[in-house]
Amino acid sequence: MIDFSDEMLERYSRHILLKEVGVSGQEKILSARVLIIGAGGLGAPAAMYLAAAGVGTIGIADADVVDLSNLQRQIIHSTADVGKAKVLSAQETVNAMNPDVKVVAHRLFVDSSNIAEIISGYDFIVDGTDNFPVKYLINDACVLHKKPFSHAGIIQFKGQTLTYVPGAPCFRCVFPNMPPEGAVPTCRQAGVLGVMGGIIGTIQAAEALKYILGVGELLAGKLLVFDALTMNFRKINVNKAKTCPTCSEGAGIKLIDYAAPVCDLKKH
Repeated sequence: MIDFSDEMLERYSRHILLKEVGVSGQEKILSARVLIIGAGGLGAPAAMYLAAAGVGTIGIADADVVDLSNLQRQIIHSTADVGKAKVLSAQETVNAMNPDVKVVAHRLFVDSSNIAEIISGYDFIVDGTDNFPVKYLINDACVLHKKPFSHAGIIQFKGQTLTYVPGAPCFRCVFPNMPPEGAVPTCRQAGVLGVMGGIIGTIQAAEALKYILGVGELLAGKLLVFDALTMNFRKINVNKAKTCPTCSEGAGIKLIDYAAPVCDLKKH
């Protein structure tokens, strides 16, 4: 049981006032462990709101360094962080925001050889990546190891998110196979409105907190699609696919690394 200091009671007072949270719920949040894979457009706002909420341990996995082009949307980093490892920049921002939070920096590329070990110590996984190969790997690993996670993707003015919990439809129930190279442009190729990461990444943080608290309805079995140009949110019902290559009966999941398409901003 956590011994709340006066400072902690004040910091989390707006949570504690909520009947769905209270002191016991805030204790759950402070005891929770959430892993964010990707400290970019989605992972940045998710990490900041989870840190502000008081999630006790936040793991951040990313091998990249901060680039000037990141700052249009990756709000956990600042101009002074350009050239710095994203996990270290994110760690410094979180530490400055909330000293109650422990940040575990995983400075590495997540792949089939390390993902099982990385996710094993966490209660909930946030997929903040921007490429299909790792998204499929995260889905497969989380299904295999029965880890709840939030999938999300953004491009241009559109975003989508779905939450997986054991027994629910997974990402591959909706998108069974990775699209062929060149079929879907990346954010680097097509662009993305900066605030899209904030809108969708914050929804991912909300899903993580609801899971930790055991309240409300998660986006399990639902794909939430958002269009910023029309300000339209749509929820699409998702069913478990009998032939899903990951979560169907007898699927026999094997974790593999898919080849990622290479793109150069100067060519687009």
